[in-house]
Amino acid sequence: MLRDEELLLAVLNSAPVVEGIPTDALEGAAGRDLARTWGGTGSSGEVAQLRRVREALHAVVRGGDDGAVGELADVMDRAVQIPRTTRDGVVWELRVADDDRLAAEAVSAWSSVTSRLPGRLRACANDECNLFLVDHSRPGSAKWCSMATCGNRMKARTHARRVKD
Repeated sequence: MLRDEELLLAVLNSAPVVEGIPTDALEGAAGRDLARTWGGTGSSGEVAQLRRVREALHAVVRGGDDGAVGELADVMDRAVQIPRTTRDGVVWELRVADDDRLAAEAVSAWSSVTSRLPGRLRACANDECNLFLVDHSRPGSAKWCSMATCGNRMKARTHARRVKD
């Protein structure tokens, strides 16, 4: 289950804003490397599919339109999970075209995380950030992708506003 979260966050957070400039870790060699890191082939078709799924997941997590849900459904309509019984229980194997595998795994990871931790997957509260987090705090009140960066920045801005007023 931890792999689900890690894969989901790797895909969601592959479009960070760095020093105020939006970047895309799914472009070029970096995108191929990211796909291979997660067991993909790194083909251009696979990376393009990951990019489409990332954009749809961004929209869905932020409460976007049903078109994004349709995009995710489109990916999963081409995937089949086959049960295989082992000594340890039932293992579900994903059957899908190579270029769709990683994207389908990311959509499946999103479903798993939102089912297991409802309301805990969210976008960073810093409007200038494009990252996401899975909130594991006891009260479920985490707001920032990182306390060291966005949390500190946002708290400093709030403090500066209070002092100014």
